[in-house]
Amino acid sequence: MGDAVQAFLGSEKGLACILEKQGITVEGDFTRRSMEDLAFKDLNGKYYAMDVKTHNLDTNFNMPNLISVKRLAQFYRRDDNNVFCILIVSYKVEDGRLVYKDCHFKPIEAFHWDCLTLGALGWGQIQIANANRLLFHESDDIRRKRWMIELCDHLQTYYEEEITKIGERKSWFAETKGYWSGKSDAT
Repeated sequence: MGDAVQAFLGSEKGLACILEKQGITVEGDFTRRSMEDLAFKDLNGKYYAMDVKTHNLDTNFNMPNLISVKRLAQFYRRDDNNVFCILIVSYKVEDGRLVYKDCHFKPIEAFHWDCLTLGALGWGQIQIANANRLLFHESDDIRRKRWMIELCDHLQTYYEEEITKIGERKSWFAETKGYWSGKSDAT
């Protein structure tokens, strides 16, 4: 379903058609390793990298990955005009048809930390904790600096928890090695 939504947005009748009428240049043809599914520059030269996420409203739980913490930090450090946005398109399947119900187009810093979590992939992955419960900052005037500092604070806590887990795993496997080292070769 996600591929179908992205294909529509990338089609001639999709997002590019709408934005280009506003004088906004749309870029496409992204590789699988790209952090963005679509991108565009506005009239002021801001570069919007957009990650498209789909949400099936008939499910009880969705926890989509948004972006690697390192990639986001590098992207924002590279140029203040870079904006990483999430386009979430919610849908249902009704009578065998895909029906779009809702969408949110927000920069990542508009997402409140109460609906985000960090996952253990690489340096860490920002995830939506549950797509059925999206929370956004009340003001559109979100300050990236504040949000990125909060990200770093969350990462500090997250990394400390990961260090504790790794210590527990190392101890468990040291005990397991001891168990197997004490066994005879007959087993």
